[in-house]
Amino acid sequence: MKTLAFLACALLAAAPALAQKTNEQATEEGRQQNTQYAKDSALTSKVHTALANDVGLKTLRSINVDSDKGVVTLKGQVDSAEVRQHAEAVAKKVSGVSSVKNELRVKGG
Repeated sequence: MKTLAFLACALLAAAPALAQKTNEQATEEGRQQNTQYAKDSALTSKVHTALANDVGLKTLRSINVDSDKGVVTLKGQVDSAEVRQHAEAVAKKVSGVSSVKNELRVKGG
């Protein structure tokens, strides 16, 4: 019985050490997260530029763009359903966009 209790305590004491990541694993994860963040930021900028060139700066100011692993989310208020649909179409055409979540609201609608 004492041996079983000793083994249980030893396993419990060793568990945190076994679960910890090595420095190399943590560094690689950090690199991957930084790379993804940079890709998302670049994609957000590309969509902003495309919207500014197409729908105009006034409308662009009311549209917030966010990117996460190729999925672009559009938020804010626009003047009409046509502008809402057009902004989504413009965003979908940008290289690197896998899909668009259109959360734009039409003013007064």
